[in-house]
Amino acid sequence: TITGNFANVIHGLNANHLTDQVIQRSKRMILDTLGVGLLGTGTEVCHKVTQYSKIYSSDVSSTIWGHLDFRLPPLYAAFVNGVAVHSMDFDDTWHPATHPSGAVLPAVIALSEAFPQKKKTSGLDLLLAFNVGIEVQGRLLRFSSEARNIPKRFHPPTVVGTMGSAAACAKLLALDRLKCKNALAIAASYAGAPLANAATQTKPLHVGNAAKHGLEAACLASQGLQGNKQILDMESGIGAFYTDYNPQTLPTLQSYPWLLDQQDVAIKRFPAHLGTHWVADAACSVRRKLVESSDNFLPLDKIEKVILKVPEVKYVNRPSPTSEHEARHSFQFVACSALLDGSMSVQSFASANVHRPALRELLHKTQLEHPPDNTPSFESLYCEVSITLRDGSTISDRCDTFYGHWRKPLKKEDLEKKFQSNASSVLPAEAIEGILESVYNLENIEDCSVL
Repeated sequence: TITGNFANVIHGLNANHLTDQVIQRSKRMILDTLGVGLLGTGTEVCHKVTQYSKIYSSDVSSTIWGHLDFRLPPLYAAFVNGVAVHSMDFDDTWHPATHPSGAVLPAVIALSEAFPQKKKTSGLDLLLAFNVGIEVQGRLLRFSSEARNIPKRFHPPTVVGTMGSAAACAKLLALDRLKCKNALAIAASYAGAPLANAATQTKPLHVGNAAKHGLEAACLASQGLQGNKQILDMESGIGAFYTDYNPQTLPTLQSYPWLLDQQDVAIKRFPAHLGTHWVADAACSVRRKLVESSDNFLPLDKIEKVILKVPEVKYVNRPSPTSEHEARHSFQFVACSALLDGSMSVQSFASANVHRPALRELLHKTQLEHPPDNTPSFESLYCEVSITLRDGSTISDRCDTFYGHWRKPLKKEDLEKKFQSNASSVLPAEAIEGILESVYNLENIEDCSVL
């Protein structure tokens, strides 16, 4: 069965299967995820779920990122840290579309801390489990052509992220093949959340729940709890989430070909839906052409209209966002913000910037167009921004690949700057340097609890 095949691969992969490129790419993902998670601990939604989770107590506990004085049972540590990672939509994105790291890293870090002291988890153990979780997500996404486009029904981390978290935790717990099957089956019954909660405070819970539920599924399987042994084979299993589900067996373990070896992830430069990053780069290019002779201020009074040529993605079409979460899911907001400021940052989504009069004026002049060749896929979409001035002239530019996309990955120094900027919101400089050193040397660390 497909499920048995997956269980064999999860159980059978070992550190010798990891390639240098997979190790390097996954360490970048881990560093970025820790940074956005640390930044996310300061958000309102993370504060709310932290307060909620304080009702749980246990003798076994794991760290809440950024807090020296507060720990939670592993399940709720994974939940809170997962919410922090996605609280600003600042975490990495893959193709077919999902946020791969946030569902896995909080779970395996929380679990590694919960082991008895006699069973230390090495950095290589953590890297292997993390990559098993990433791999399972990528393979499941490739069982559906539908998944190659930006989703319309289910938020992918709640489906494949939950399964990847379960696989990663099963690997870290060294579950046998039967228990790996059961971990996947149990996780499938936790999977799925509708996209209607995008652009709300509930969306970050999707990643927190994926981390928590995957960990819980693996722990329940380790206790012998059983589920359907063909959960990946059936339309009524994981196939329930995709109208064109077509599962395939995985490659053999001999020289196993990791998907992360074949394709990197996108790492974001500002906290918003990935589709808006094309819009930002195109808008910044247009602005540079427009303000050459106007003292670096956008001549709002001379602008007649702004046209954005983007794919049709309904939940990122928000003409007048009123909150930071709606602004993060708005082609229009990101275009207008980038036109006004010449760049995007964490501060772009502060309430004062979301509600400023100049932005509202520009939003009223902005409209979307959906060219038929502009498919809603992170692999092939593009954005063209065109400004028509009152004198009839037009200024436009197009972005086919933004900086940070897997085709144009962030340079090491820019990834480090992002991490340092994010982490400095909660950690002192020496701790930040310690994390950088630990992540870069993760495969050589004997006890990953130093993280």
